[in-house]
Amino acid sequence: MTITEPLTPSAAAAERAAAEHRWTPRLWGVLAVLCAVLFLDGLDVSMVGVALPSIGAELGLSTTSLQWIVNGYVLGYGGLLLLGGRTADLLGRRRVFLIALGVFTVASLIGGLVDDGTLLIATRFVKGLAAAFTAPTAMSILTTTFPEGPARNRALSIFTVFGASGYSSGLILGGLLTSLGWRWTFLVPVPLALAALIAGIFLIPRDKAAAEGGHDLIGAVTLVGGMLLAVYAVVTAPQRGFDLFTAGITVLAVLLLVTFVLAENRVRHPLVRLSIFRIGSIVRANASMVALMGSYVSFQFMMTLYLQDVLHWTPLRMALALLPAGLLVAFSSPFMGRLIDRHGTAPLIVAAMTSLSAGYLWFLATAGSRPGYLITVLPAMLLLGGGFAFGFSSIMAQATDGIDDSEQGLASGLVQSSGQVGTALVLAVVTGLIASATTAASGGFTPFRPGVNLVTGVAVAGLVLNLVALAAARARSRRPAPATAL
Repeated sequence: MTITEPLTPSAAAAERAAAEHRWTPRLWGVLAVLCAVLFLDGLDVSMVGVALPSIGAELGLSTTSLQWIVNGYVLGYGGLLLLGGRTADLLGRRRVFLIALGVFTVASLIGGLVDDGTLLIATRFVKGLAAAFTAPTAMSILTTTFPEGPARNRALSIFTVFGASGYSSGLILGGLLTSLGWRWTFLVPVPLALAALIAGIFLIPRDKAAAEGGHDLIGAVTLVGGMLLAVYAVVTAPQRGFDLFTAGITVLAVLLLVTFVLAENRVRHPLVRLSIFRIGSIVRANASMVALMGSYVSFQFMMTLYLQDVLHWTPLRMALALLPAGLLVAFSSPFMGRLIDRHGTAPLIVAAMTSLSAGYLWFLATAGSRPGYLITVLPAMLLLGGGFAFGFSSIMAQATDGIDDSEQGLASGLVQSSGQVGTALVLAVVTGLIASATTAASGGFTPFRPGVNLVTGVAVAGLVLNLVALAAARARSRRPAPATAL
């Protein structure tokens, strides 16, 4: 008879850690489905952006109408992200994820078949609505499937790789597929989304709806109405200007969101627990996501315009020029989980904001009136890629750490909403600055400089916020413990 010696605490901890690293095939399958959906989101956004000129030429869309192919998606996505994450918490993550992914698949198929610009914009809005449910639900499935710590950090780093790879692949595929016909940019994601849907049905474990909550009708109506109107005002302001209509929409959005806040403090089961905003790390994570996504996406938007409209590069050549940032994210993100385990999220977010700020400052310092690719654009894109690689996984981990499983969808939806709304806001201001500068400047890079100045300021603000928080945390850790009275 063999007597098994009891494990020491250190041996037990080592065994648990080893078990965390041994993921089952089904666990890998769940992660693959979630990564595929994030990959499709990035792929769709970048491919459609490259195809816009061809879409406008074939369907006879004006520049204003053409912008709504992008803005329609942003409106649905940014307007319902927060509700999408909380709905998954209340109704069941698996159910919400699969339904939304099915809607996304059908809308993609219809978008590739329509011959009317209005219908195309409508399908983009529906796809944005669907993504508003799939994106935070995928994050909450990930954070509830993989326990907080090394396993979750490792999963998040892999998750980030697929997001960056989707966006980078979309730039290249968009250039290639547009040469065959813009409809292929809508149709190619369909079989991929369908495969993810079928795999998700078999692999994602069933979960139960929340035992209580979900009865906050006033909160749901005011949140959706307020967010939709707020995002609509942001994305239309550059074209309309801040006229009476835009002012009215903005005021109505503010009133609805204020009503939402008041209602959440009074109902028994609020849609959003407002006390979550008392957690300093979550507030910083959301502000950091605004700085990261708002500056990064807006800068790439300006580079797209500059390289194609000013330098007259082809879409494929432009995509290859911006590709190094995406490749850097894709190759470095797998190591982010280990770095988060070793150093924590706060130092990595500071490193990310430092790299972003350095990239924009380098661009401004070397651009002159006609930036060169090797001297200016390439080094800036590498620094921005490094900033995104360090920042995205770290911010997502910080935004969901310490949150109960019942509110993981809320936390995920909140930080992704911050990224989307922040992107829409910064991009709207950047677009306005470019339009104003174009009328007053001679050309070249000059009209884009005010926009680059703005994104630089946004990144530096994110850096300062996180530096102050990190310095304060380290100062508290160095304070001697209070003496215990005998």
